[in-house]
Amino acid sequence: MAEGLAALAQQHQFDDAAQQYEASALGMWVFLVTEIMFFGGLFTAYVAYRTAYSGAFGAASEHLDLTLGAVNTAVLIASSLTMALAVHSSQVGKRNALMIFLLLTMLFGSVFLGIKAVEYADKFHHGLVPGPYFTYTGPDANQAQLFFSLYFAMTGVHALHMIIGLGILAVLVLQARKGRFGTRYHTPIELTGLYWHFVDIIWIFLFPLLYLIERHH
Repeated sequence: MAEGLAALAQQHQFDDAAQQYEASALGMWVFLVTEIMFFGGLFTAYVAYRTAYSGAFGAASEHLDLTLGAVNTAVLIASSLTMALAVHSSQVGKRNALMIFLLLTMLFGSVFLGIKAVEYADKFHHGLVPGPYFTYTGPDANQAQLFFSLYFAMTGVHALHMIIGLGILAVLVLQARKGRFGTRYHTPIELTGLYWHFVDIIWIFLFPLLYLIERHH
């Protein structure tokens, strides 16, 4: 059955399964490099403005909920663990364990997005969303609005990547249920794991940059 799965998964343009895996892995790494460049632009803009308006950014950051941010960080770390366990389960051919860990990863991802939705709702409620209804009353309101613009841009794009990841995981769960993956073929699980870990790492950088400014005071 494993040989049949491998043969079914191999596309005609490749000489063998190993060549197909190498091409798939290279494609994913190239994609992740483009993602690094994309997020790199946002991080560069943030660092530039953070340096120019350090006081205003520090004051605006205090309006973020540190507890929710920390909980979300723990949730994503847990999701990275379950994703790694899903990859391992696929490599050793444990279909039931694979499905369980994929579903747990989806659960943690959904919890993260739910908490982020609560945070966004709070910002709307308190008039901290950049635009005509921005009602920030502290000093340097224009610079504070710039902070929140970057906050929503960076966390919003990150959340979009999470949503895409959840969609991919849902497809993998359905395929795993049909027995598509085995010890001879589990490339989609491994590559999705790379993507998921990348998204989690981005948050590991976002959390201190956005939530921990001036918290030591």
